[in-house]
Amino acid sequence: MGKKTKIGLTAVAVGAAAWAGSKAIANPQSRPTKKVLNYNQPVVLAHRGGAGIAPENSMAAFTASAELGVHGFEIDIRLTNDEEIIVFHDEYLDRTTDGAGKVSDMTLEKLRSFELGYHFTDLNGQHSYRGKGERIVTLRELLEKFPQMHVNIEMKDSPETYEGSLLPSKLWRLIESMEVQDRVVVASFYDEQIDRFNLYAQNRIALGAGENEVRKAYSAFTSQFGHLYQPRADVFQIPVKSSVFRLDSPRFIAFLESRNVPVHYWTIDEADAMRALLAAGAKGIITDRPDIAVEVVSEIEDK
Repeated sequence: MGKKTKIGLTAVAVGAAAWAGSKAIANPQSRPTKKVLNYNQPVVLAHRGGAGIAPENSMAAFTASAELGVHGFEIDIRLTNDEEIIVFHDEYLDRTTDGAGKVSDMTLEKLRSFELGYHFTDLNGQHSYRGKGERIVTLRELLEKFPQMHVNIEMKDSPETYEGSLLPSKLWRLIESMEVQDRVVVASFYDEQIDRFNLYAQNRIALGAGENEVRKAYSAFTSQFGHLYQPRADVFQIPVKSSVFRLDSPRFIAFLESRNVPVHYWTIDEADAMRALLAAGAKGIITDRPDIAVEVVSEIEDK
């Protein structure tokens, strides 16, 4: 037997021993169930209120989606110059309103001087919301208006900015003061923001997965050491694909489910794609077209 062969066999043996040893001592912990995630049927979350049927993040969109029978909303939040939490996705106003400028540079009063959804085109290709008085909504207003809704809240401001440094504590105080702990999920692309928020929440609020947590979970899933994975999130809200990696396989969904972590996929607007994901085990559809998603989930419930 050659030297290289002996080294290769030794490496294999060491790897096998490491795997066996880790398997013997592993004690993976499932996430405790949070009330907001305790459901038996798949849920429909209207993305930005239902951005395909009315201007995103507008009260018109939230109201229309609620009337369709969605289970909740998936929203983004930002902090204004006067430290009000608003429901808004972009850092700048230009894409959705008749005004321009950076959100964090303006007060709530100034932001509400602009018409929300000015550039929105409805399903008939019309600018049907111009002149309808749609204005930016605060998070408090949304939570008060729809007390029955599951609300997935994503913190958009970067932790490196002034407003981003304040947002986690501001959000916690609002959630606590309104006593809505059992119907919200708090998430961010920035894992650091989720960690900051959880310093206040102390795991009393359901947490979504940041980008690093998703990478960690997928790496564990594709390795021989998935049994060591300990989730730090209560729910994954993810796309079906990240770079060249597919995140929608039934096995990956089952891997997370084994840790009591349901998976919601965004942004899914086609009925066939919704059906395929739900058949694979997805527990939620985040969509701009709640009119389509509610119908698809109803089909499944009726079977």
